[in-house]
Amino acid sequence: MFKKNVSVKKLELENIIQVGKKRETAELVENFYTANPFPNYDDMETIQDLTKKMEGNAFTSNFKKFCGFGKNIIEVGSGTSQLSIALANGTNNKIVAFDPTLESLRLGLDFAEKNKINNVTFVNGDLFSDSFIPGYFDIVWCSGVLHHTESAKEGFKLIANWARPDGYIIIGLYNLYGRLRTVFRQFLFRLLGKGKLARAIVSFLDPILRKNISKQKKLAWFQDQYEHPVESLHTLDEVLDWFDENNVEFISSIPSCDMNAVDYEDMFNGGNRGDLPTRIFSQIAMLFSSLGSEGGLFLVIGRKK
Repeated sequence: MFKKNVSVKKLELENIIQVGKKRETAELVENFYTANPFPNYDDMETIQDLTKKMEGNAFTSNFKKFCGFGKNIIEVGSGTSQLSIALANGTNNKIVAFDPTLESLRLGLDFAEKNKINNVTFVNGDLFSDSFIPGYFDIVWCSGVLHHTESAKEGFKLIANWARPDGYIIIGLYNLYGRLRTVFRQFLFRLLGKGKLARAIVSFLDPILRKNISKQKKLAWFQDQYEHPVESLHTLDEVLDWFDENNVEFISSIPSCDMNAVDYEDMFNGGNRGDLPTRIFSQIAMLFSSLGSEGGLFLVIGRKK
């Protein structure tokens, strides 16, 4: 799984492997998520709780069905590894939960061990250390991660190389258009001095923070959306260029490139890239949907040629 020239160390008394060296940006992100684990386990005790959460999301529930059995899967930037654990549960898939934040991985490992999930390997490292053998994974998942690095384009180039021929790559990024509501609230938070009043106003304006969720979840969401030290915004066309440059075939996206409704049961079987005006309009439309109210994240699915 790991390249021969990469340093690999198993932490004493822990089932966590450390690989490579971390750059300054990775250490900055690690420090942030050490203080602010995201997502947290404050309302989850059992694997049934996590399964219920996953099945409540149309994409993740169909993604697990697509993964099937007998796959090598990596979640790049797994955080507290909730998706990795959910994908491992009830399957013989070999999952790698890979993240730069050691404390986040410890939370995931603790939950996995309590629930007797033993087919997840927890790996601590920086994706730019390029620690994995090219073509090793059947599926590479990387959502909410590349926009927290100094170069999302270069990060994609690395992770695309980890997928085998005909393997799938799923990436999620903050959208240039779809995140404008959040960007406005970020600006307002800074303009008002980031104090209690600023926090109260932004919390009132954020649809997620108006929901009836725990204080801990609200705090984690606020910190992740408004206080993160590294963030960049991207477009569908930018990602399509990355796909072309790295020999990755476009399969589908959320939102769709052609403005058609997303068929979650068929999203891994190929789709239409649409045209430039349609793609732009599709991304602007995120502002008026749940995608825009939930941070403006868009997903693109590709298959390695």
